[in-house]
Amino acid sequence: MDFKKTNAEQSIVTRDVRRFDGVTGNIYEAVAIISKRANQISSEIKEELSNKLQEFSSHTDNLEEVFENREQIEISKHYEKLPKPALIAVQEFMEDKVYFRNPSKEEK
Repeated sequence: MDFKKTNAEQSIVTRDVRRFDGVTGNIYEAVAIISKRANQISSEIKEELSNKLQEFSSHTDNLEEVFENREQIEISKHYEKLPKPALIAVQEFMEDKVYFRNPSKEEK
C-alpha cells in the first residue's frame, strides 16, 4: 500500500457521523470497520518502516554511529509526517475503498 498517495487530512477534521452509516446502515458497524482498517494500516506502516530502517542498521554500530545515522532519521521523519492510520482509514471508508463483509447479514 502506498500511503503517500492518500487524500486523508494531516490533522483531525470534523466529520458528519451520519455519512458513515450510509453504506452499512449502522454507525457502530461503520466505526468498527474503520477501526479494523486503521489497525491494518498501522501494522502495514510499522512493518514498512521497520524494513526500511533495517536496511541501514548494522550489527557493529557503536553508540555514536546509532545517534548519527542520518538516513534513519530522515526515514523516521517522513513516516511521522504521514496522516495517522485512523485518518487514512476514515478517508478510505468515505471513498468506498474498504472491502468488508458481515457474515451474520449474509446468512439471512
